[in-house]
Amino acid sequence: MPKLPVARFRPMLFDALRGYDRTRFAADLGAGLTVGIVALPLAMAFAIASGAKPEAGLFTAIIAGFLVSVLGGTRVQIAGPAGAFIVIVYGIIERYGFANLLISTICAGVLLFALGLFRLGSLIRLIPVPIVIGFTNGIAVLIALSQVKDFFGLRIDRLPGDFFAQMHVLGQAAHTVNPAALAVGLASLLVLFGWPQLFRSDRDPAALPRALRWMRVLPGPIVVLVLATLAAGLLDLPVDTIASRFGSIPQGLPDFRLPEFSWQLVKQLVAPTLTIALLGAIESLLCARVADKLARQRHDPNQELMAQGVANVVAPFFGGLPATGTIARTVTNIRSGASSPVAGMVHAGTLLAIVLAAAPLAGGIPLAALAAILLHVAYNMGEWHEFRRLLRFSVNYRILVLATFALTIVFDLSVAVEVGLVLACLFFIYRISSLTRIEPLDAAALPLPPAPGVAVYSLFGSLFFGAVGKLEALAEPERLPHRALVLRLDQLINMDTTGLEALDDLRHALAARGSRLVLCGVGGQPLSLMQRTGFLDRLGTENRADDLAQALALANR
Repeated sequence: MPKLPVARFRPMLFDALRGYDRTRFAADLGAGLTVGIVALPLAMAFAIASGAKPEAGLFTAIIAGFLVSVLGGTRVQIAGPAGAFIVIVYGIIERYGFANLLISTICAGVLLFALGLFRLGSLIRLIPVPIVIGFTNGIAVLIALSQVKDFFGLRIDRLPGDFFAQMHVLGQAAHTVNPAALAVGLASLLVLFGWPQLFRSDRDPAALPRALRWMRVLPGPIVVLVLATLAAGLLDLPVDTIASRFGSIPQGLPDFRLPEFSWQLVKQLVAPTLTIALLGAIESLLCARVADKLARQRHDPNQELMAQGVANVVAPFFGGLPATGTIARTVTNIRSGASSPVAGMVHAGTLLAIVLAAAPLAGGIPLAALAAILLHVAYNMGEWHEFRRLLRFSVNYRILVLATFALTIVFDLSVAVEVGLVLACLFFIYRISSLTRIEPLDAAALPLPPAPGVAVYSLFGSLFFGAVGKLEALAEPERLPHRALVLRLDQLINMDTTGLEALDDLRHALAARGSRLVLCGVGGQPLSLMQRTGFLDRLGTENRADDLAQALALANR
């Protein structure tokens, strides 16, 4: 009995630790500490924007981040809650509730593990680039829209998940702007965009005042959290904070809890499960490809999906959100000198230490500052320059980008990707069918003059279901020769069963007229298909030739 072609479960950690020494550990330790600090505000902001409590984001970053680093198929990828999931998770919580989000995440984790186990990781790369650009920019717009409420301090109890409903509610609450929250948000944005410019890599650190040199290592989001929290506390600003809305963040990980589970419930959660799994697979493998380019390495997509699957199965038992690879934190990890998954493990340990030691301090963080951080994330996440370049590409490319972008905003990611893939397939079929040509050959260019009633054609390209109409045109009564039709197929690279059926119909039409079909130059996949289906037997050896001269000699008899 043949074995299933399953992937071997071998984490990249085993290979990365070969020849591991103190120098590499020191580099991984520094990188992990840096990424852990960067991940702190992002994990809380992503959770709050998703409609969950801030600690859910922290638990996800700790548990899922550690598991993906230990079990993953890359050396330097950092996993955790991602901005791309904000809109998806918010919609699932609003429609199904947080408990059912946990069930969907667990089921998505099982699906991700199966995708990796059965070597389907490489298929994710087949999603066309314009679809990825479209839904990435669409998600960025939705993230920005979801933060308008807290950035302006609008008095809205709960923002709906539907795009048009969101716009309506935001418009109705526009008169409730909180000037203090807006000031905190604008100041936070100014710091986020200005901080990297103060310490650009092209500037000489020695030219900076000595008191500022150490500040080069501080991430902008951490600076924003510290300054905004101090300003809100010292000035007693009337702004919403984490503590005022969510209460204090617990010091420590939650207990292991089994969510209520039933097959009837799972059947109702098929759509959110598929959405989480699809986005998780796409985001993690896109992130891994970015890491490959920056770190000059090669990842194992199947192992990475299996690790993502394990992480998404385990994290919900501790109240965690869906997790995937995160490009911003992975790039930070690489640029900080990481060389192995140890850096990702340190990143998770750093977050755990912060939760254990300083969780109560997070209660004073203004939500307007977190909204500014997410607006900054959305701005960096979107590939806005691609819209400016649209006129350089074909109409099909533009339709794919804009349709996926619009559908992501108006409906959701799963609808956008599904419609985008259908459009991409239709455009591909049209493109390939347009490359298929059937051309008459001029008598002067033939090795032998054709006898009266003999027509000669050459077929180029692929004869498949999208191009059979061109062959069927030869079977029209007014075009059928009364003696023979010679079809040259040495430029035919592919044929499917629909194309073969059209060819057989042409043979029947010719036979009914007292004429016959003569083929020459058949080879490769078309020849194999004709042999397996018995077409060559029906055609007869007297109607098949190796070259055009032999075919004409047969047709002229």
